[in-house]
Amino acid sequence: MSRSVLVTGGNRGIGLAVARALASDGDKVAVTYRSSPPPPDLVGLHCDVTSAAEVERAVSEAELRHGPVEVLVANAGITRDKLLMRMSEEDFEATLDANLKGAFRVVKQVAPKMLRARTGRVVFISSSVGLRGEQGQSNYAASKAGLIGFARSLAWEFGKRGITVNVVAPGLTNTDMIAALPEKRIAEMCAQVPLARMATPEEIAAAVRFLASPEASYITGAVIPVDGGAAMGH
Repeated sequence: MSRSVLVTGGNRGIGLAVARALASDGDKVAVTYRSSPPPPDLVGLHCDVTSAAEVERAVSEAELRHGPVEVLVANAGITRDKLLMRMSEEDFEATLDANLKGAFRVVKQVAPKMLRARTGRVVFISSSVGLRGEQGQSNYAASKAGLIGFARSLAWEFGKRGITVNVVAPGLTNTDMIAALPEKRIAEMCAQVPLARMATPEEIAAAVRFLASPEASYITGAVIPVDGGAAMGH
């Protein structure tokens, strides 16, 4: 059955791979974007997840096109990497606002209809950094770790209505952000991964696709690392 799917930050990288994977299964997919729109074969909704009004509008547009959202993938986020002594309060707050509060705003909008329908899938995109930490990324790590506690609390709240809430925690992934780094730095980062390479966005999308599938109907509150072993033991 074709479902109504919303992927935040689905215009590129991991979000785009997730959107394409779910669309290939026949789902009706809408994606939000803040700057560059997605490819024309996907429904793009301009939305800054730090704005409650924009989130409300984007969810309403998705519902008008495809019906109430049945699968939500909260992927939108930012980085403002700095060592703590150089990090401003605004750097810290902006990262939490986009990565953690942004997810709160979106799920708050889609949850009422999921609860009434007594079915739904919510997947948050966290990070291996949220499990193991990383120097220069204390704000990012805090926001991504926060998603795990948020997801597990919602798993308790929503479980009796048949809604699952899970987390995928990607590691180093071959996206535009990583591709912009010098080759030497990429090699150093890969050397810290047991599998000694980056993930592809499609490998992350495969985990999301599974958690959104009927086969994952008895999985909730889980954190699935797709990180080549980088956060093993955390």
